[in-house]
Amino acid sequence: MNYLRHFGLREPPFGITPDTSFFFPCRSTQEALNTLLIAISNGDGFIKITGEVGTGKTLLCRKFLGTLDGAWVTAYIPNPSFDSRTLLLALAEELGAPVESGVDQHRLLKTITRKLLDLARQRKRVVLCMDESQAMPLETLETLRLLTNLETEKRKLLQVVLFGQPELDRKLALDSIRQLRQRIIFQYDLKGLDDDEVGAYFAHRLGVAGYAAQPMLTAGARRVLSRASRGVPRLVNILAHKSLLLVYGEGGRRIEPRHARSA
Repeated sequence: MNYLRHFGLREPPFGITPDTSFFFPCRSTQEALNTLLIAISNGDGFIKITGEVGTGKTLLCRKFLGTLDGAWVTAYIPNPSFDSRTLLLALAEELGAPVESGVDQHRLLKTITRKLLDLARQRKRVVLCMDESQAMPLETLETLRLLTNLETEKRKLLQVVLFGQPELDRKLALDSIRQLRQRIIFQYDLKGLDDDEVGAYFAHRLGVAGYAAQPMLTAGARRVLSRASRGVPRLVNILAHKSLLLVYGEGGRRIEPRHARSA
């Protein structure tokens, strides 16, 4: 990208892919991460994290998985908008459980149970993270609930973290899956950046990308970015990237309010 050399950057600072090296512990994100770590240490079957589009749920999920040590076996399903059997196949694959071709759902569940019991005997704990959970059919959610029935005398064999948009809450409010809803002991609603965090977020991402010169974002431009993005990190990234392109086009070094407004 042309402006990288101009600003002394090693890599693009405002991409919209969830790269954990750019993780910024704003108040809401850090609270959500703390909630996740406390919940899994308590052994609860279900944990739920919701947030609007662009608030960083996938990045939080990857950061959370990256904090777990060797005592954990992790499974990650990024888009669970499929039927119950496909969910079980995906989970078996994530856990490394051998599955015969054409196996029925009953045998598939028994295979997963044996694998979970084997991991428990090895003193391993298992957590499954489901991204975009609002897309799951009700039947698949019910299958997920049945999986968390698997337990020893001491603890659950499988803990599940649901990451989803607010539509997930509306789905969980349905009477038909009230049993699952009652099992969600820990939950957190992920918010965007506060007004005073936008500038710190901008500087953090620039620093990770290699920027080491004078502050680039003026106070006026920060206010414009904060107001226009409503604190949604993905929108901050898009507007910041466009602002940098405008500054680069002029041969400048600082983002002024006019650049942010143009972006």
